[in-house]
Amino acid sequence: MTLNLTIVPEGDSALLIRFEQKINPAVNAQVLACMKAVREMQIEGISDLVPGYASLMVCYRPQVISYKALKERLAGMEIDTEAAAAETRTVVIPVCYGGEYGPDLAACAKRAGMSEEAFTALHCSVSYPVYMLGFMPGFPYLGGLDERLVTPRLETPRVKIPAGSVGIGGSQTGIYPMDSPGGWNLIGRTPLKIYDPMRQEPFLIHPGDLVRFVPVDEEEYHRLAQEVL
Repeated sequence: MTLNLTIVPEGDSALLIRFEQKINPAVNAQVLACMKAVREMQIEGISDLVPGYASLMVCYRPQVISYKALKERLAGMEIDTEAAAAETRTVVIPVCYGGEYGPDLAACAKRAGMSEEAFTALHCSVSYPVYMLGFMPGFPYLGGLDERLVTPRLETPRVKIPAGSVGIGGSQTGIYPMDSPGGWNLIGRTPLKIYDPMRQEPFLIHPGDLVRFVPVDEEEYHRLAQEVL
């Protein structure tokens, strides 16, 4: 697929490739396929690629390649969304739902008119595409939340949310990779380290992955937590 790309400068050492400005899987698939294509071009001077919902930021070293030269290289590039999709991997995230690990689960379930067990089962029933990482290092913005689980953010954000907390904020679900403030409804927690700067690969989840949540009990949660220490 050949795209008629909109490319604009983003500061003095980055450019932005813009796609149709809406949040949906088809548009994001183009973003991820574009990132794959740019990476495979191996253009000297590119320092980083940062995908968003509907855009791709290309960071570069202006002392190596100019904005004009880079834009010319990227304009009219061909992308293959099917090839990019074929590389998709599924990351399984064990979650202990409710109780101290998910203090908002009961309220979310009540608002949805279902039991906590039904709410949890529905949250675990699909694989969520990772649109992008943002807000903080490693925080995955996931698509595909069932509309029955949509829950408004908290009126008053919490000062501290434990790392690994799984939350719902409006029509999205995500995982807090580190202790931080936040206003999403907390429904569970994973013992996995979503972000660990000491690992060779700090990020457990990447844009383009699928995330699948699997419920575990408290005993299994603690066993897995010991394994990842």
